[in-house]
Amino acid sequence: MRPWRHRAFAGWGAVLFALAALVGCAADKPKPKALEAVTPKIAGRQVWAAKVDGVRFPLSVVSRDGNFIVASSGGTLLGLEAESGRQLWTANAGAPLSAGVGSDGRFHAVVTVDNKLVTFEGSKELWREQLKSRVSTAPLVAGERVFVMGVDRAVHAYDAKDGKRLWTLQRPGEALTLLHIGVLAAVKDTLVAGQGPRLAGIDPTRGTLRWEVPVGSPRGTNEVERLADLIGPALRLGTRLCARSFQAAVGCVDTETGRLLWARNAGGVNAIGGDEELIFGADATDRIVAWKTDSGETVWTSERMLFRGLSAPASIGPTVAFGDFEGYVHFLDRKDGQTLLRLPTDGAPVVGKPVLSGTTLLVVTRNGGLFAFRPQ
Repeated sequence: MRPWRHRAFAGWGAVLFALAALVGCAADKPKPKALEAVTPKIAGRQVWAAKVDGVRFPLSVVSRDGNFIVASSGGTLLGLEAESGRQLWTANAGAPLSAGVGSDGRFHAVVTVDNKLVTFEGSKELWREQLKSRVSTAPLVAGERVFVMGVDRAVHAYDAKDGKRLWTLQRPGEALTLLHIGVLAAVKDTLVAGQGPRLAGIDPTRGTLRWEVPVGSPRGTNEVERLADLIGPALRLGTRLCARSFQAAVGCVDTETGRLLWARNAGGVNAIGGDEELIFGADATDRIVAWKTDSGETVWTSERMLFRGLSAPASIGPTVAFGDFEGYVHFLDRKDGQTLLRLPTDGAPVVGKPVLSGTTLLVVTRNGGLFAFRPQ
């Protein structure tokens, strides 16, 4: 999903949303590169499918305890067994969503388009709270708390059981931000939030700042060109957190010390994926790059799928998987980017980042198709 731009003005917490075009959707966008014929080099198949009522907001899917938790634009939450696709429970927020879902397996939280934070325990609604700012990043549920970050980059903490607000952290913000999934993650006892191009380490109990480090360096002659918001979901590797700075850089931070480990100039508008060995991502033209996780050194690049509207990637075994605008899922050799397998969904664009539970990879399409694959 391509990010919207958002303009926030200080003063009484008021927010004004600028009308803006989606990035990369200009009329003169280059023609997508035709797909090459593929002879499958690995085994893999669709193992189950399900359906929700469409996904037209920044999607986050939770993989927890062998289950997937998904929310649709219309407000439906669904818990599914990853192995079989069996529906475990369902709930409804009663309104369309702008962000969600966040879950620790017990508590689940979403945000509606009228800025209400709604929290459930299983399928039972516990409480809802009116927020002052629009939200496009899924809430984070951890330690019996619900953390929410608005597009104004203010971070709020609530008690998951009763909705009591515990603290709010408002940092100096950028004039222009993105209506896109930002970075909000827990690493040990630190809450990590994206604040423009910077990662901020926050004490989750008190809401105080522990450290702050830039990942990207805004550049350009105007506010749009200087946009460098961090794009989520971030990639957590032990105590390291790696993320993309919008159209600026890819980098990794040590969350224990707040130290930037490395950053490389790299255009792109979607999240990265990877593991302890390699990090993968596609730039704004859908040129795919693999970097060494430890150093940021480029290992390989591929232009096989230029302008195909690639999703964020997921690393799975010997492959890295990307979805595209026609609903195909491409399984590439992690060593050199060669296509090993291609599987279809429902023909609608793949949205969000494919999510792994065990050996099952869940892919979601704009039409609300949920497709589980198991490459071998």
